[in-house]
Amino acid sequence: MSTAYKNRIQEFKSALGEENINLTTLRELSFSGIPHEEGIRSLCWKILLNYLPVDQTLWESFLKKQRDVYSQFLREMIIQPGIAKANLGLSRADVTLEDHPLNPNPDSRWNTYFKDNEILLQIDKDVRRLYPDMAFFQRPTEYPCQLILDPQNDYETLRRRVEQTTLKAQTVNRNRSGVTNVSSPGKALNLYPSNEYEVLPNGSEAHWEVVERILFIYAKLNPGIAYVQGMNEIVGPIYYTFATDPSSQWKEHAEADTFFCFTNLMSENRDNFIKSLDDSQCGITCKMESVYSMLKEKDLELHLKLEEQNIKPQYFTFRWLTLLLSQEFLLPDVIRIWDTLFSDKDRFHFLLLVCCAMLILIRDNLLSGDFTTNMRLLQDYPISDVHTILTKAKELQENC
Repeated sequence: MSTAYKNRIQEFKSALGEENINLTTLRELSFSGIPHEEGIRSLCWKILLNYLPVDQTLWESFLKKQRDVYSQFLREMIIQPGIAKANLGLSRADVTLEDHPLNPNPDSRWNTYFKDNEILLQIDKDVRRLYPDMAFFQRPTEYPCQLILDPQNDYETLRRRVEQTTLKAQTVNRNRSGVTNVSSPGKALNLYPSNEYEVLPNGSEAHWEVVERILFIYAKLNPGIAYVQGMNEIVGPIYYTFATDPSSQWKEHAEADTFFCFTNLMSENRDNFIKSLDDSQCGITCKMESVYSMLKEKDLELHLKLEEQNIKPQYFTFRWLTLLLSQEFLLPDVIRIWDTLFSDKDRFHFLLLVCCAMLILIRDNLLSGDFTTNMRLLQDYPISDVHTILTKAKELQENC
């Protein structure tokens, strides 16, 4: 570790050591990247994502309250429905007089259960594929949720629910465009194909199962948006950062802390995931067009070339913007980009600058390429040095 890096760590420790943290100082430091050592990045993200208050004297009581709230979410949205499912239909009276699986009433407990299953199956499918090149998400967490895994509990867990639903029902998938695909139940019998993670024995749970639970609870608490494919790519890096914190004191509560930080981030980004808002002023279409408007201002020649080739921003910026570039780079590089994004007060405007910088940095290739070559470049971005990209984005910001 170089002297300069040691000094940088010391600067962060000094800033985080203040009883009342100076947010401006922390943002300035974080913009150039946050050290992972000593849990610095994990702590900074919690502050920058407006989870932890800047007044450290409030942390202990605040964290206890938030983690208690999350435990209550687990009880209300996973444990109690699991118990209710186990009890549903146990007596003839329950089936005939109160509720049954074919009850058309939208308030029926069975109706809610089946709707939740549709969401759960999509989440399950997506989280199993989270960063498949890394072993982390398939490994067991050191801190499995005891509320869920208590052997005294006799109820349907999310794991069991997915297994039973996959075996008994057709698998329903819904993509970002709202298209629903129903596959044959026969194909679903192979629960864990070779490219997906196997479930660990009872008493253990993999990190991807924790991510699944976070997303399921978010979907239950936010029925207007529920779960949309791609949210897993946003929660993944946050959970990874918190679950690899060197301090067991923080790592033990990675699930609850991730849930609240993800919720805060989604409160700023959720319009990108709501299809009905796509063409509104706050929707994703407007943001994609903003990248081209910015490019037109910064590099007219390149903008005209893309327009001439009819390469529309939605062909590539949709993924860049909605997933915060999490699919374009390796996880360590995504985390480095997010250090800078989270540190900027107007983080989603800076994301537009990063996208614009990515285009300008490959301008020579784009100017000389044809439609097919350029689409390949934009779909599989060739530059892996994120420092170069962020430096260019900062330069564009200063020249605004």
